[in-house]
Amino acid sequence: MMRQMRAATKPIMLVTAFAFVCLMVFEWGMDISGQSSGGLGEIGRVNSDAVMYTEYMAAYRNLYDEVQASQEEPISSQQNTEIEDAAFDEVVNQLLIRQELRRRGIGVSDQEISQAAQLSPPGELRPQFTDEEGQFDFNGYQIFLATLPAEQLLLLEAYYRDVIPRGKLLRQVSAGIYLSDAELWQLWKDQNEQVEVRYLAFDPANRYEDGQFSIPDSEIEEYYRDQQEEFEVPARAAVKVIVLDKTPTAADTAASGERAGEIRQELLDGADFAETARQTSADQGSAELGGELGVFPKGRMTGAFDSTVFSTPVGELTEPIKTAFGYHVIEIQERWAQDSAQARHVLVPVERTDESEIALLTLADSIEDLGESMVMEEVGTAAGVNVQTVDISQNFPFLVGAGQISEGADWVFEEASAGDVSPVFETAQAFYMLELVSSEPEGVLPLEQARAAIESTLLFERKMSQARIDGQTAVARIRSGETLEDIAEDLGLEISDTGLFSRSSFVPGLGRQNSAIGAAFGLRSGEVSEVVTTPTNAFILDLVGYVPADSAAWIGQRVEQRQTQVLILQQQRLQEWIDALRAAARIVDRRDVVLAPADEDVVQLPMVF
Repeated sequence: MMRQMRAATKPIMLVTAFAFVCLMVFEWGMDISGQSSGGLGEIGRVNSDAVMYTEYMAAYRNLYDEVQASQEEPISSQQNTEIEDAAFDEVVNQLLIRQELRRRGIGVSDQEISQAAQLSPPGELRPQFTDEEGQFDFNGYQIFLATLPAEQLLLLEAYYRDVIPRGKLLRQVSAGIYLSDAELWQLWKDQNEQVEVRYLAFDPANRYEDGQFSIPDSEIEEYYRDQQEEFEVPARAAVKVIVLDKTPTAADTAASGERAGEIRQELLDGADFAETARQTSADQGSAELGGELGVFPKGRMTGAFDSTVFSTPVGELTEPIKTAFGYHVIEIQERWAQDSAQARHVLVPVERTDESEIALLTLADSIEDLGESMVMEEVGTAAGVNVQTVDISQNFPFLVGAGQISEGADWVFEEASAGDVSPVFETAQAFYMLELVSSEPEGVLPLEQARAAIESTLLFERKMSQARIDGQTAVARIRSGETLEDIAEDLGLEISDTGLFSRSSFVPGLGRQNSAIGAAFGLRSGEVSEVVTTPTNAFILDLVGYVPADSAAWIGQRVEQRQTQVLILQQQRLQEWIDALRAAARIVDRRDVVLAPADEDVVQLPMVF
């Protein structure tokens, strides 16, 4: 089999997800080879290894797609920034793992690869050979391997050559993890033991009037002196702002769609698909393979892409399909029912046209020139752009439409005086210009401004104290022979019943995993609790019923439970290990330099995400 694997020299994609090997919910690999190519080159370093743009963009696109698939609304600027940082962190982690593999001398033999290929198919292939009862057809899988083209076997070899050493590393990192039966039983008991209680809630916020209590000025002043950290405020400023969004316009979007239509027509007229993809596709990973996406299961791709692939006849070229990444022209090469498909595509990103980009840069230059002699309102009127007045803080300078504005904040809080107009600054999302209206230095909120909040806090403490007193009185009466019903009627309270719940349940009225939930599981039959307080309420509880955890059921699933809990602990151990590697590593992030506009005199098109 190894000879078959090595017989070919032109690898193509077998399974799209091979580029993102997931091991224990941890993203182990950026691509199957561990190599990078093309793009903008180096954007950072991890010790002696370069962080390559192509790896970063692959991680970014994967994470972006996952986030977009999880929500209906478009990804916000803040989310995009978080995705960018997460993608960089992911690539850093992969490089640290590769370095550790080298340091430990962990490799893989041909025999190990051959055995894994025969007995441990990649997860994305399993559905094709699994019946409705969940049984895996190993005979069918062996036939599949025997008839697989040699170039795809080569890719499969690369997959295992990457995964197997990482599995060995994981076992070394997580060695020694074990859970005893006693520990497993306690976990099972905590999850499956149930109680039912009825309770009285004394609801301090609504049961008592503010006028029942008085808060002396001396107490307010004492609280203010003792809790100064609560009233610290960062430097703040009121600014007028113009934001020029870099987001492609409707005309830009239409132009991208038209270009995708032109490419489709060229392909229909006989243009070579692979060469067209290599020359024009924005998807760098598949472009190098002539647009090939390989075999992928239904549901793997983003929504519109996925539905189109599985509804278009085999052999046909789709109309341009728009996704979060741009317009795709897709050729359906093969499909196996509604389970999996093989396709290739050309991606045309939605980006500003040269004309649109030049117009935006010209407008940015224009408002900057105007700002040298005009106040912001005059600039807005002259340039025909909107001017807004907003507040920003020094500890988190953020503008809607522009994201975090570190440069602008430095200007506001370190250089500007009231009435000054800034130069034009730039973020990944926008150009922006500021006028300082007013500013306040960091400091402590004056007592008079803090007084209302302090008084409210102290009033609630008084109410909670009274609720505890009333609850203790009620408990004493019950223990002297009165019933919960008697107390409820006398105090004008309602008795609430929880129904059965576990320790991890959210219980309406009581909440989740708080002192009231814990107290409920400590009750014995026929007794009421002492007064139990949570941050917002006070209760007395009465046990109604108890259902013990099923020990026979626990024994029946103990093996699976141990495997699951060990995996959780391994993941925790792995993350701790990665954190330790990062702490000791020399990590250089050069994205701000490499991915920034090159020169103010040069038209710089936006980076395609």
